[in-house]
Amino acid sequence: MIPPADQWGPFTDGLDDPERVARCRCLRAVVHLTTGPRGETATRLLHAAERDPDALPEAARALNALDACDKRHVWASYAKLAAPERTTR
Repeated sequence: MIPPADQWGPFTDGLDDPERVARCRCLRAVVHLTTGPRGETATRLLHAAERDPDALPEAARALNALDACDKRHVWASYAKLAAPERTTR
């Protein structure tokens, strides 16, 4: 089970499979690019979660285990990518 505070991105309850896969891939890319080898466990588990949603809790724990600075970079980058686009008129 994923605690309510960790229910964001691919960890959100009720996602259909294509959306979960897309969010896992996006987050995996962010983790890889911002943490490099320090995030290897999280990227591996996010990759596993693309195929098996039962891997999501372990992936969430791996993300939470990252250094605080790495987590901030991951969260900020993912939030920017996942935010709805604003239209200016």
